[in-house]
Order: sequence, then structure tokens, then C-alpha cells
Amino acid sequence: MTEPFLNEPCEHPSLLIVDDDTTFCDILAKAMTKRGFNVSCTHTIDDALKNAESTAPEFAIIDLKLSNESGLMLVEKLTTIDPGTRVVMLTGYASIATAVEAIKLGATHYLAKPVDADEIMKAFERTTGDSDVQISTNPLSVGRLEWEYIHRILAENNNNVSVTARILNMHRRTLQRKLAKKPH
Repeated sequence: MTEPFLNEPCEHPSLLIVDDDTTFCDILAKAMTKRGFNVSCTHTIDDALKNAESTAPEFAIIDLKLSNESGLMLVEKLTTIDPGTRVVMLTGYASIATAVEAIKLGATHYLAKPVDADEIMKAFERTTGDSDVQISTNPLSVGRLEWEYIHRILAENNNNVSVTARILNMHRRTLQRKLAKKPH
């Protein structure tokens, strides 16, 4: 793809990448620079906000899980700074609950890792829903349903593990182990 988002021939659109995996961030930054973006990388929510407050990015790629913080908070803050920022949320911990929240908070799209730069470019280009998306014929596994339910309750309680454990009638350490696992 050749620079589809350029407003003027010499101007490169700004892209903020926020991911705590520095290697992934560097590789993605190089790929997106080749696609015509002026890229900035940060690895924490605080650094991303400082960057965005000085110059609001036109585009952003945000990881859902940033160390012990949720990238959802950053989606909300970036879209408050500039409602025109197109945000794509990436995650290795995809769930229905976080996908819905990301879109409600202003993300343009939500993609599960692994993902490549071309998929991200397509996500930036999509500004409407797709009523022709295929419906899966396979129901979710019991493990996946449990994972989705736990994450929904966690999101409803502002990611407070202690409160979520009490609501689920589960020991806090057991809940933390379940949260550390990837979905089935």
C-alpha cells in the first residue's frame, strides 16, 4: 500500500504506537514508517499521554495490556484529546468484553495478535461496520466462556482483582492465575 492517508504530498500522518513489548514496537514502527507514517513509540500510558498532549496523533495503535495497566484507559483519553484520532487496539488477550469496550471508548477497530502491518492498515481504512461478516459455526468452548465471563466482571469492576474475586466467590490468587492464562 502506498501512503493512503497523506493530506499533502510532503506531509506524513502521525502515528503513535503504544506497546510494552519493545521488540514488537520497533518492528511495527519500521513497517508503518515504510507505509508513510511519521511514527512515535511509547511503552507506558503516561509516556503516551505526554506525547499526545504535545502533538495529538492522527492514528494510534494501542496494546490492550500494558504491564499492569489497561490500554482501554488510553483509548478513552486519546479520543478525548482529539476525537478524530483513529485508534486500533491490539491484544493477545482478545475478549468480547474488551472489544465492545474499546469500540465504545472510541477505537476504530480491535485486532487480536498476531497481526501484521497490512491488517492494521486495513483496520485504519475501515470506518463503518460490515454486515456481511461471517458468523462462526463453532460455539465458544467452556474454557473460553469462563474466560469471557471473568473478564466481563473484571471490566465492570474497573479491573479491581480483589473485588472481582469476591464477586466470583474465588480466591484472589486463583483469579490471578486465570487472568494470566490466554483464552482457549
